[in-house]
Amino acid sequence: MNIKIINKSSHALPNYETIASAGMDLRASLSDSVTLKPLERAIVKTGLFIELPIGFEAQVRPRSGLAAKNGITVLNSPGTIDADYRGEIGVILVNLSNENFTIENGERVAQLVIAKHERADWLEVKELSETSRGAGGFGSTGVK
Repeated sequence: MNIKIINKSSHALPNYETIASAGMDLRASLSDSVTLKPLERAIVKTGLFIELPIGFEAQVRPRSGLAAKNGITVLNSPGTIDADYRGEIGVILVNLSNENFTIENGERVAQLVIAKHERADWLEVKELSETSRGAGGFGSTGVK
């Protein structure tokens, strides 16, 4: 599938690093570095603009290395880019560590996953079918 993209950054287009990769790295497109203090958040621009086909979304997800090593994650994970959005892709990063973290131009800050999705039509009813789980949630199916 081809997706139209405008690249206003100074970096190469996102690409799949291996044949089995689900996501492509997004890089920060910054004129100046950005320092996130502990618990601080910022929208980091990528310089990328895309045109997705209807029926697809782009999911912005954290990079596991940044999260594990530095406590940096995507705040609204996964962030959704809808097919009708034409603005610049921005990544909402948050620093969950106790140390300042500086983001430099070109740094890999998130992953982008392209996913097909369905649209649902609601069928309003008075009751739902019964299951063994019922209304149990939030860990109710695990072994105690």
